[in-house]
Amino acid sequence: MRAILTASLALAASPAFAAGETFFSLTNTDFVVLLAFLLFIGVLIYFKVPGMLTKMLDDRASGIRSELDEARALREEAQSLLASYERKQKEVQEQADRIVENARAEANRAAEQAKHDISASVDRRMAAAEEQIANAEASAIREVRDQAITVAVAAAREVIAKQMTAQDANRLIDESIAEADRKLH
Repeated sequence: MRAILTASLALAASPAFAAGETFFSLTNTDFVVLLAFLLFIGVLIYFKVPGMLTKMLDDRASGIRSELDEARALREEAQSLLASYERKQKEVQEQADRIVENARAEANRAAEQAKHDISASVDRRMAAAEEQIANAEASAIREVRDQAITVAVAAAREVIAKQMTAQDANRLIDESIAEADRKLH
């Protein structure tokens, strides 16, 4: 209502009144435009258009406010998810580092064990080779000794056969039998 009163006072101080013409005539276009404008404003007020506009603006403002609140909530949720994923990524990285470190330590232990096993295997093979060499040497010595004995026996047989008489042979046989008898009894 205050707006209507202000508008009518503003019109009363218009240049049309200053010129002295009659303002309140239907032939005056300014007056007709004023009446149409006031009628238009009245119709708007009658149908409560300002209230509807205010309600629509309030609804839009509350909708924007709820969208902003929802966006804030989504942003906070996204930030919490990001922080959670960063923590998980850090934990996974730490776990991967531990796995790599354990694998390195295990590889070092396996390498040391392999060195130890190879050394033990070489030692065993060296011992086996030395034993084979010793056996071969002993076998060669036995063969040489057996051969030497065979040669010595053959040489002794020849020498004894040449120097021995039948009487000496009988005496040696008797002594050998007596010796065997003594040792057996």
